[in-house]
Formats: sequence, structure tokens, C-alpha cells
Amino acid sequence: MKIHLSILSLFLVLTGTAAPSIAAATEGTSAPRDTSQLHIASGSAMLVDLQTNKVIYSSNPDVIVPIASVSKLMTAMVVLDAKQSMDEYISVNISDTPEMKGVFSRVKLGSELSRHEMMLITLMSSENRAAASLAHHYPGGYVAFIAAMNAKAKSLGMMSTHYVEPTGLSVRNVSTARDLSKLLAAARHYPMLTQLSTTKEKTVAFRKPNYTLGFHNTDHLVNKDKWNIKLTKTGFTNQAGHCLVLVTEMGNRPVSLVILDAFGKYTHFADAGRIRNWVETGKSGSVPDVALRYKAEKNLKHYQGNANQAAK
Repeated sequence: MKIHLSILSLFLVLTGTAAPSIAAATEGTSAPRDTSQLHIASGSAMLVDLQTNKVIYSSNPDVIVPIASVSKLMTAMVVLDAKQSMDEYISVNISDTPEMKGVFSRVKLGSELSRHEMMLITLMSSENRAAASLAHHYPGGYVAFIAAMNAKAKSLGMMSTHYVEPTGLSVRNVSTARDLSKLLAAARHYPMLTQLSTTKEKTVAFRKPNYTLGFHNTDHLVNKDKWNIKLTKTGFTNQAGHCLVLVTEMGNRPVSLVILDAFGKYTHFADAGRIRNWVETGKSGSVPDVALRYKAEKNLKHYQGNANQAAK
């Protein structure tokens, strides 16, 4: 009897009949997860496996929403595509960006900084005046820069994305979680974007007049040892909520993560942690009631029509 059972067991293994229990043991974090176990507070999100380009998780991925300073990632890509000198000093000029009127900044108008350092504080600390200045000093000028942003988006297949200025202050800078996932997939091939966006802090020296300012990364996760952040950008306006895009590792595989319209100063970071926990353990943990209420009241799908109109 034992012999017959052993033979039968061997047959089942060889034919794959016994595969479910074996697969469950070997797949680990690459196994599909139960989305009912993932709870997030953000209105829209998408997680993509960058090795396979498969979507691991999405929530309202095609709803068009304002993206705030996440816009600056495209701003930086357009600057790099133009192959301008990173050592050239350019003046701080916001005259082309009406959205900058009345917006506070420590950076002095008319002062100069190298294009490399302008890029750094644009990405690392989301400095609006730096982003506007990069566009102002683009070949062909500001209008050509905005056209290049939209042309780049179209070339990447970001068909629901539209830019009207380089900072993200305008509610008319819109996109979707799916489109921004495409942007991240392209951005990871720009080494300078990785270097600058993940810099933790830096003191930069301006000239004419001479002064120095210290800047810190707006993504708190770059300071966490348990996170291996390869590329990142945050964003916030009242209309867009708190936003976060990043390239990192979850379950020992490279992934891109987009989180849009989160409530609270730290909710987008907490959602990133919940998503990672879900990928690696199958469970995400709970979400504060106040964040869930915000999500329910905001109801991104309700704004689909308005966002579509804003993009035109």
C-alpha cells in the first residue's frame, strides 16, 4: 500500500497535479495578492512590476486629476533631453509663469545658479522658482518648453496628460496614475534624475548676489533605511491633494508606484508603506477613518468630467 501511495505521489508531482501547494511555497512575493486585503487612503494609485511591465495593483488608474509638483519630473526630463550645459549659470526668472505670482520662495529673483543645481532643488525640494527658471532658459523660450513637455508626454503614450506650466501650481497640469507610471518607466533611464531626486539634502551657493540656502528632500522615505528609493517626486496643492511617485523595490523586484490625491501630510507615505506591506506579506494594515472619509467625500470619479475639460 505504501509503495502504491509513493508511486501515486510521484506521478502527481511529475504531472503537475500537486503543483498548487508547491507553487505556493516557491512563488513568495511574486504570487498574486488578494486586493481585498489592501486598504489605502489615496484617491488613485498604480503599482507596476518594472521587470514584466505588469500592473500589480491599481485604484482609479485612469481618472484624470491635477498632479501638482509631480509635474517637475517631466520638467527635468525635458531639460535633459535638450542637452543644455549643466554647468551654465542661469538667472532666477519667473516672469513667464503667472502661477508664481504671490508664491513664497527663499530664492531671490535675478540671482544665479548653475543649471545642475537648479535641477537639483527642483527635484529634491520642489523649488518652484527653480523649475520656472529652467523653462525660461530653454532653447526657444518658455512656450517652446511647454510644447516640449506635452510632446514628450505624447511620445511616451501619456494620452491623458497635459501641461500648461513647469511647476505644477496650475490645476490644469493633469494626468492619471497609469500615465505617470509610463513616465516613471522612462525616467528611470535618466541617471541624473535618480541622483538628484534621491539626494537627501544639500546647501547650494547662489551668486549675484552671493548667498547660500539649505534644501531637504520632500520625500521622507529617502531617509528610511528600509526603503531603497531609486527615483522619486512629491507634490501638493489643495486641488491635487498629496501626491507621490517613485521607483523602488518591493518583494525583491523593481517597481514603480504612483499615489495621487492623498489626505494629510503623511498619508501618501503611509499608503506607500501599506502597499509594500501588502506586496510582501499579503496584508496592508488599516487606514485612519479621517483619511477614508476624505477619500469618500472627494470621490475622484465625480471629477472625471471636470478634469477632462481642464485638460482641453
